[in-house]
Amino acid sequence: MDEKLKKQIETLIKTSIVSCLSSVDESGFPTTKAMMNIQRDGLFTHYFSTFLYAARTTHYQNNPKASIYMYTVDDPKGLMLIGDMQVLTDTHHKQMLWREGFEKFFPDGVETENYCVLKFTAQRGDFCYGDNNVTFSVQDF
Repeated sequence: MDEKLKKQIETLIKTSIVSCLSSVDESGFPTTKAMMNIQRDGLFTHYFSTFLYAARTTHYQNNPKASIYMYTVDDPKGLMLIGDMQVLTDTHHKQMLWREGFEKFFPDGVETENYCVLKFTAQRGDFCYGDNNVTFSVQDF
């Protein structure tokens, strides 16, 4: 993959505010939900805060296969990352993602039982730009 294309993918990841997260439900069907991008580690590990007892969290506990999708509107580009989602309940990760305002949803702070972190680790991706499409492995970076 050429460096210009890599730079476009990096820019999209770094500037994206919202990702669409997809999981597989109990019936084997895909489900998707938009979530705020809170934190990432490099380009291909992304973290999200959510409820431990949410249906989507249960999906990931039962089947870690997942994808996240980011896009731009004004200069149409889209990036789908495919990988696995982990559900983390340890204090370290919960503190790492804690933000002001979370107490509205998690009244006991990071100790709230229903608070967890989703950690997505990509294995491959698909980048669409204009009428072009490229599939890549994270090792390509």
